[in-house]
Amino acid sequence: MNQDKKNISIDNKNSSEQIAKYTAKDSVFTSLFRDPKYLLQLYQALHPEDYEVTENSIKNVTITNVLLDQHYNDVGFQIGEKIVILVEQQSSWSINIIVRCLLYLAQTYQEYFESSKQNVYGSKKLEIPKPEMYVIYTGNRKTRPKCLYLSKEFFDGDDSVLDVKIRMIYDGKEGDIINQYVAFTKIYNEQVKLHGRTREAALETIRICKNQNILKEYLSNREKEVVDIMMTLFNEEYILKTYIETEKQEAEKRGSVKAKRNTAQKLYTKGSSIEDIADILDVSIKEVEQWLGLADIQNNI
Repeated sequence: MNQDKKNISIDNKNSSEQIAKYTAKDSVFTSLFRDPKYLLQLYQALHPEDYEVTENSIKNVTITNVLLDQHYNDVGFQIGEKIVILVEQQSSWSINIIVRCLLYLAQTYQEYFESSKQNVYGSKKLEIPKPEMYVIYTGNRKTRPKCLYLSKEFFDGDDSVLDVKIRMIYDGKEGDIINQYVAFTKIYNEQVKLHGRTREAALETIRICKNQNILKEYLSNREKEVVDIMMTLFNEEYILKTYIETEKQEAEKRGSVKAKRNTAQKLYTKGSSIEDIADILDVSIKEVEQWLGLADIQNNI
């Protein structure tokens, strides 16, 4: 057996029950750039001309939902007091990402003003870091614009109303952290086609990436964590779909019971016996008595 393949056979017990998250690639993205080391590499990929920035000069400002321990946006960080950068990862195309980025930026600014103790209602001019917003797109869309503009997509090109510029990234530059992440997503997609959204697909993705020197250090140092990130016994989307389906079935059941109860009451007022009503509606006599309010009467006699 290949040694690399052997090394990543981590806790295969019950692996057949596990399925990879629909958001597996997104989860790895946020995990990767939560590390200051790789966050610096991301900034250097976006600004190769800046040689002075260090890990210590980067502040993570990713917006999180504290109560649910979830991220509102993928990655947000601030360089000193000058630049706020928001980076989103998208595998499916949606023009609404422009609006979401605008909302992320607004909340990021709100938190910045609070942390820097600036009064937005005061007369003193606010100090605002320059915003830069990027989307790393890993899907298969043929048309690939360099930038997306709120004014163009939502206001027929009228930038006098409000405008937001999103810079699109598709591949990155050869060997940089963005390019490696995009390569990781492509390898993962290939493995999902071969193995489905299974643990095997996740493990094979990690093995191939390590062999091809793609995110090798990150994947080697956090192998089990990455597998755990990519896998779940019941992924979030499955849980949501199951919940919705259950609620739908319960609603239909409640509707069916109500209809039968109404029918039972009509039949009873027209002289049908409880036994006949139970037979017609295919329910028990006791249930008919409950619908008609006769069960309590019988118990009190």
